This record gives sequence, C-alpha cells and structure tokens, in this order.
Amino acid sequence: MKKIIISLAVLAGVTLSACNDSFLEKTPITDLTEDNAFNSYDNFKAFMWPCYAMFTNTTIRTSLNDWGQNGQYQGDMDAGYLESKYVNGYNKYAYQTVASVASGNGWDFKSFIRRINIMLSHIDGSSMTDAQKSHWRAVGYFFHSYWYMELIDRFGAVPWVEQVLKEDSPEAYGPRVDRKEVADKVLERLKWAEENIGNFEAQDGGNTINRDCVRAALSRFALREGTWRKYHELGDYEKYLRECVRVSELLMNDYPTVYKGTDGQPAAGYGEMWITPDLGGIPGVIFYKSYVENMNEHSMGHVEHTSSHYVEMSHNTVNLYLMKNGKPIMNVESDYHGEKDMYAEFRDRDPRLYHTVMPPYKVKAGKGDYATWSYTDNPADREYIDIMGANTSCSNPGVGMKRLPGQNWGASLVPEIPRLGTGAFVTCRSGYYVWKNWSNWEKNFNNGSVNTADKPIFKIEEVLLNEAEAKFELGELDQTVIDKTINKLRDRAGVAGMVIADIDENFDPNRGKYYPKNNDSGVLVDPVLWEIRRERIVELMGEGFGFYDVRRWRMAPWFINQPATGIWTSKADAAKNDMTLYNPSTGYSDGVNGSMTEGNVFLFNDPLKEGKGWLEKYYLYQVPTTEILLNPNLEQNPGW
Repeated sequence: MKKIIISLAVLAGVTLSACNDSFLEKTPITDLTEDNAFNSYDNFKAFMWPCYAMFTNTTIRTSLNDWGQNGQYQGDMDAGYLESKYVNGYNKYAYQTVASVASGNGWDFKSFIRRINIMLSHIDGSSMTDAQKSHWRAVGYFFHSYWYMELIDRFGAVPWVEQVLKEDSPEAYGPRVDRKEVADKVLERLKWAEENIGNFEAQDGGNTINRDCVRAALSRFALREGTWRKYHELGDYEKYLRECVRVSELLMNDYPTVYKGTDGQPAAGYGEMWITPDLGGIPGVIFYKSYVENMNEHSMGHVEHTSSHYVEMSHNTVNLYLMKNGKPIMNVESDYHGEKDMYAEFRDRDPRLYHTVMPPYKVKAGKGDYATWSYTDNPADREYIDIMGANTSCSNPGVGMKRLPGQNWGASLVPEIPRLGTGAFVTCRSGYYVWKNWSNWEKNFNNGSVNTADKPIFKIEEVLLNEAEAKFELGELDQTVIDKTINKLRDRAGVAGMVIADIDENFDPNRGKYYPKNNDSGVLVDPVLWEIRRERIVELMGEGFGFYDVRRWRMAPWFINQPATGIWTSKADAAKNDMTLYNPSTGYSDGVNGSMTEGNVFLFNDPLKEGKGWLEKYYLYQVPTTEILLNPNLEQNPGW
C-alpha cells in the first residue's frame, strides 16, 4: 500500500494575502496573512509543499513529466542519445535552429526562489524550537540550491537572490554574479543543510526531503560543477570533486544494495525501477515521486502504447551498448554478431538495451481483435520473447512488467518489431522503439490512462556513477573503486565486470572525443574514462542527464554532429515504409533511384556536410532579451 501524504494547507487551499491598512478593508484576523501564517511547524510545512513541484518542472531536464517525451526523455534527445521519429524532428543543436528567446528559457527568480525566501525570512520570528528552525532552514536551502543548480548549468553567472525582492529592491536590478561565487554559495548551503536538517519524518511524512536527499543533490551538483570547471578550463574544480566523493561514499555505505528486481528477466531491477507500482522500500531508492490511482496519475506508459510516442534511439547510440562479455562491439574480442539484421545486432548485448529499446520479434496474429497469437515457424522470431517473457494473452495484458509481443492500449497486437513508420501505434523511423516507461500491468484506455508506476528522483545507481567518475578525475581510480561502483551495476545487468588492466588505447577503436576551447579536431577521451562515461550513458539512458553530461564533458560535438541513422535493412523493405537508405559517402539519403541495395535507414542529413553542427555558444543558454531590457546591468552570454 502506498503511503499518501497530503498537506492540510493544500487541501484547504491556503494562500497568503497582503495586509490592507484601509479601515473599511481590514483583513479579518482569522485569515492567514504573511504576518500571522508563519508560526507553527505545520505552517512552514504547508507553505513549502508547492516546492516539491520542482521535481516535475521540466525546466529541469531530469524532472518528471506526464509524458516522458516532454520531460526526462527530452534531455537525452537534445544530447543526441535519442531522436524524434518525425522527418522534421532533427536535433535543433545539430542543425542550428535554436531560436532566440525573449522570455523564459529557465530564467526564473520569482516562482520557487521567492517562495523559499519568504519562508526563510520568517523562521527566526516563529514559535518553533531551535531544532525545527534549523530543519526548515535546511529544507529551504535544499530547494534554493536545487533550483540554482539548474540556473548555473544553463546560464553560468546569474544574479544571487537570497532575500525577498520588492519592485524597488536594488538587488532586482543588479548584475549577474560570477559563476564561481554562485556555485560556492550553493555548495556552502547544501553542506549546511546536510549538517542541520532534522529527522522529522513523523511530522513531515515519509518520502520527503531529508539528509539523504541533500547528499544526493550534493553528489550530483559537485560532480557536475567540478567537471564543468575542469573541461571548460575555469580552475578550482578539485574541491567539488572531493565533495562528490565524500557524500557519495556516505550514501554508498547507507545504501549498499542495488535493486535486483522480481520479474525474472535479465537486468530486471534496472527495468523495473521505472515501472514498479511502489518504490517505497525498494533497495537503492533515495527519493521518488509516488503516483496513486484517482489522485495523481500520469501517462508515461500510456503514450508509449500509442502512435503519439515519438522517441526512438539512433544506430549510433545502440552501438554504445557493450556485449554481455563486457567488450565494445568493435573490440576484436567482442564476438559481435553484426548489424545486418536486428536479431543479430541485439544478440548477447547488454540487457539494459532490451529494457530501453523494444527487442525484435515476430508472431502470427490471432483472429478478430488479436486476442490470441501464436509463434511463427521460424524459431529465431521468438528469441527475445523468450528472454523478456511472453505476453500470453494480449486481451488480458495486466500482468508483469515488460512482455512481448507488445500491444496498444486496446490490446491490439504489435505483430513484429522492428516496425518502421510514423503513423501506426508502436512505430518509429529508426526501428529502435524506446519503451522505458512501458509496463503490462498499468491501465491504459482510449483517451487516457491510469498509470501509477512510481518514478525515481534520487537513487544509488547515479551516486555510484558519480563516485567512479569523480575518483577518475581526481587520479584516485583503481579496481577496488570500480568493483564498488560500476561492477555492481554490471553484475545486476548480467554484463561482465570492468577490469581496468584490460582497457588500453585499442579497447574501443570508436571511443569519443572532447573538444577543448579552440580545438575543432577534438581529443580522444582517456580509454578508462570513456568506459566510465559509457556506463553512465547506458545506466541513466532516458532519465534526462544527457544534455548536462555532454556539455560538462565538452563532448557535445561528438554526440550531436553525427548523422543519425536507423537499423540495417534492404532497399525494398525501406521503400515499403516510404523510407530510404543513408549514403555514407554523401551524407544524404540514397533516394529511391540510388545504387544502394541495403544499408542503414536514413533519418537526417549529415549536419556537418550541411554546413551546420554544434556551436560553442550552445554550452550556455541565452539570457532572455526581455530580461536585459528590464535590467541593463545584465550581460548576454557569449555568441548570443
């Protein structure tokens, strides 16, 4: 049974009204105002409850959204990890179609920041105990810092607002504060919150902000800022990386286990993390969003059963997944089965691929409404059905997690994968259909859904990856660290462990490049660091971390400037679906009259051959032009 916590203030619709000194318009003393609302512990809890909406605010790319493709998927699409299935769905950063903005763009110091500062300004005058005051100051510092993490990542230098601004406040028209100063303040506040947040679960309720949430945010921020400062050549990065290691190891001690799952599939714990009815008590889950039927539901799984889902993976990203023996596909010892058909391409690959991209299969459809199905005469067509588990009755799919064959909300059968196209349900142009939020137990129907799978916000898997990466950047990585971090994830996934001694310059001939300033040709990433980053990409795929990561690593051109292609197929099969093949010699479609007889499905033109590609200015966002008009002390980011 899910634990449901609802603030009484939310139910009562409590708001704060301003005092009115007019004799005939005196606010009744029984109404809540800013002067009398902040007194008891519950007053502060009620007022801060709306700040939990940060975790569904899609300004933050790791935040949740009712449809994943408008939320956490989007961060990985912008990073070039994932694609849109539509012919006009090209990456805006690759083709330089990022529009100038007059407002928005995440430049927001009013909504959450103002609410937090109002609360903080009333703590000392309340009747709470000293311990309670410290607790709510810590909670306020957490939310203030969490929002500023996003502001720093987007804009670099930003105004620092720690007081309640009025129209005539000089701080409202001040300049941007240097990134280092703001980042240091965020670090200081998170550390203060870690040391002073109280254990008030009995009053706040379970699954609310606590010390572990603060540490998880600190681990994320310290790695992000430390590596940004290193690869963007800003200096003073080591202290951030050491903070990342410190808090990550504390969390690793408190959360020693990763979730192995219950469904019996390879990497079940990995897949079930996003489609489990109740994440309360699941090993490794630090903080999550709970969904409850008839109260707060979502459509993340529903949309993936329909034609509205437009998220797919490209061939480039599929190539990042290791073989189960722990080798990259281009390694001479990988035993890679080739890409000439999707069955071979997926065979013996990291099972996390199967939980992210729907594996290939083919079945015979039953009669009528496809309530029944049967296997084909070709045993190969059931290979991945046997791996994932059979969906034995499409008319009653309400059991289990991910099952094959798939079906839409009305239980109509998906007879085969890959299923090329853009119109029918469960189709995509690349052939690699993303189904991370798909489950077989959630309720889906014609125009809606009752999806109630909980979704993680902080979990130990991210912390393990943070630890491994920070240790490498500090020059302190060894096999012991790998065994405590990456190899715990590999073991759960059923992939051979990483052995540092085996990784040399030839381990992955296709490893990525980073691009220091004024270096357009790029520099190959250290081979061990590349494997750490690969693990992060795979483990967190579809969770929104991509655009943060490729920018802090200064690797955006390597991921985003690559031409996007799909599965290998024949020209005839491509033509059946009104598609063509990619011609690598030209960087364009081979067309209906081209000479190619087989090849990778064409998705988009090569951006570099189009004279486009990632621009240096994209590493930081544009400050909205309206904000600069309102405050001439603000300076625009370079290139905008």
